[in-house]
Amino acid sequence: MLISILGFVAASLTTLAFLPQTLQSWKTRDLSGISLSMYSLFTAGVILWIIYAIYIDSWPVLVANVFTLGMSSSMLYLKIASLKKDAQK
Repeated sequence: MLISILGFVAASLTTLAFLPQTLQSWKTRDLSGISLSMYSLFTAGVILWIIYAIYIDSWPVLVANVFTLGMSSSMLYLKIASLKKDAQK
């Protein structure tokens, strides 16, 4: 039981660490300092973590990575949209 609590706390902290950047990016639409390759690789890794969490039946890992996937996917979407907008100029 204690190890599951530790897992949920750790997962919550690492997931919440992405929230300020995500909110700032949505607010300002300035993604000039965001790396497309980093977020592409990171999002792919999060998807693999979700598959892994399902396989090992780990709720802390699954829940954290589902939320992280939402944030990383939104950042990836914003970055791609930003690059397309810049290319049209």
